[in-house]
Amino acid sequence: MRRRTLPITATALAVLFSSVALVATGTGSAAADSSTSLPLKSTGDIVVDGVHQRVFISDPTAGQVVVTDYAGALVGTIGSLPGVRGLELSPDSGTVYAAVGDADAIVAIDTATATEAHRYSTGTADPQYLAETGGKIWFGYGGAAEGNIGSLDLSGTDPAVTLNQAPTNAWYSAPILDASAGAPGTLVAGAPGQSPVVLAVYDVSSGTPSQTAYAFDPGSTGGGNLMDMAVTPDGKDVVTASGAPYYQAVYKLTDLSKDGKYVTNPYPNAVDIAPNGDVAAGTSSTDEADVHLFKPGTSLPLKEYTFGSDQLAARGLAWAPDGSKLFAVSSSNTLYVYDDPTKVSSTLTVSAPATATRAQPLTVTGTLTSSAAFPAGTTVAVTRTDDESPSGKSLGTATVAADGSYSFTDTPPAGGKVSYTVTYAGDADHAGATASGSVTVAKTATTVTLNNNLKVYGYGSDVTFTAHLGTTYKNRTVEIWADPYGSDKPNTLVKKGTVDSAGNLTATVHLTRDTKVSAKFTGDTRYAAKTTTNTVYTKVAISTSLVGAYKTATAWNAKYYYFHQSKDPVFNTTMTMYPGRKYQFQIQQFYSGAWHTNTTQYFGLDRYGKDSVLLDDTPPTGVRFRIRSSYIDTTSSDNVNATTYGGWKYFTFTR
Repeated sequence: MRRRTLPITATALAVLFSSVALVATGTGSAAADSSTSLPLKSTGDIVVDGVHQRVFISDPTAGQVVVTDYAGALVGTIGSLPGVRGLELSPDSGTVYAAVGDADAIVAIDTATATEAHRYSTGTADPQYLAETGGKIWFGYGGAAEGNIGSLDLSGTDPAVTLNQAPTNAWYSAPILDASAGAPGTLVAGAPGQSPVVLAVYDVSSGTPSQTAYAFDPGSTGGGNLMDMAVTPDGKDVVTASGAPYYQAVYKLTDLSKDGKYVTNPYPNAVDIAPNGDVAAGTSSTDEADVHLFKPGTSLPLKEYTFGSDQLAARGLAWAPDGSKLFAVSSSNTLYVYDDPTKVSSTLTVSAPATATRAQPLTVTGTLTSSAAFPAGTTVAVTRTDDESPSGKSLGTATVAADGSYSFTDTPPAGGKVSYTVTYAGDADHAGATASGSVTVAKTATTVTLNNNLKVYGYGSDVTFTAHLGTTYKNRTVEIWADPYGSDKPNTLVKKGTVDSAGNLTATVHLTRDTKVSAKFTGDTRYAAKTTTNTVYTKVAISTSLVGAYKTATAWNAKYYYFHQSKDPVFNTTMTMYPGRKYQFQIQQFYSGAWHTNTTQYFGLDRYGKDSVLLDDTPPTGVRFRIRSSYIDTTSSDNVNATTYGGWKYFTFTR
């Protein structure tokens, strides 16, 4: 228990109390679009299945066919194919036929499952190269001094293999074969690795080859070391790739006379032709272009690609059947994939304003450029993506002007980040392109009001707060939060709900401390989020008592406690507790017609919010005193409640 004397002013008529004594009782050139390393040891041939979008590559050294998808990812491997080289895709894309020389067989691979489906024996023929025409699979076979042409007929009940269908001694070793749907029943053959080049054309429409053209050193510039050849889609020409000369030569099928050339560089080793006639010509070059692309009938390349220090594998080029991709295999067993390889690249830009106002028109501009001119009337497609159209909304097209510029105007309905994606689809000569730009669109402001700001309430009051929400788009939900002062009380969601038809939402908050009450609108696609925060103040609960009086009586219009002069009063205080809180202890004396403060002191409360003060010594009689306890915001060691004055207790002493 604390001990305190009753000090009296020096001008008091009574005898002064003695000095204070306090006793406490509590404590208060260009590159590939992608490349993939493959589990190959060599490359024999490559074909592309457009139906299943798969690439088949033969590997003679490892005796396997490796299968990838269009991205170069490994799909599967077909093994037990010793010496496999030539590949041929069936017209229906259901089968890839593989010439497996060391097994003396032609193997049918199911393109859908990438597994071996059938194996057809060729006796001891050692097949090396394949071509399909005239309803049969033709194969060049034979080792040194044993070259010839055979066929596999699958049209009947039983497979039929026929050998020795070329004129005697026509081929030293197995000839390379090719054919085209543009010249049905026509088979072209060439002697690989020989100098000079030897070519022949056969009519096989009867089922038996009949030679229609032959050339030893065709055009007198046929060069030597034939590596690959391809018949044009229109069936008019055959294009060869031989180590020399340094171009892919073109010969007419009618008589194998010269019909042009595709100029490349040392040393031509591959050629393939797209369905539209675009020519991919490959060379085994170091630090020079490896892949050269030509429009049909032109002598200079449209585009070139290089592998750097890597080199193209012989017969290592193949087009996708729709011409959309070109695949190339290098000597390091890497598969390179080129998208829209012959198309000239297009560059698209988008310029949008950094900021804009919702529901107001804005203009987006940009350019579409390329090294090749665009046709008049070229358009770009425009899509807007925002919070109301997260998957994108088509805004139609914008026409590209002759100088490559375009523009369009839009009125964004939603605020926030608004993106405009502009797409050029491309054409026969230009690759497509896409670009985007974004605008920060200011949302429309709304109003959120909340009542009772700065009001003071008694401890434990249940106060109703009303939040009012102004105009919005779709979201009519408001949250009311209460955040009492003090770090030990969290900000708490009191109520969340849809406002009524008048835009109001009410919630009741039980107040024990000063509290920040917030009304929150989280916003919608058109109206910005809004929070309004009010502060209300809460008094503490205070109760006091005087102990030891021998009576109470009404005097001077107040209730007075009467103490014998020999009795020391005890003043008890109970107050809402908070860690470290103190209360203001105050004694006043009445004289000269008014109350005057004798003592103001702060004491700590114990952990229950209680404290007691003993008023000791010998007080004068007949003197009027009053005493109270108060909480003073901040001065009482915290600021979590509003200043609260306790009621006065009046007392006096008698003998």
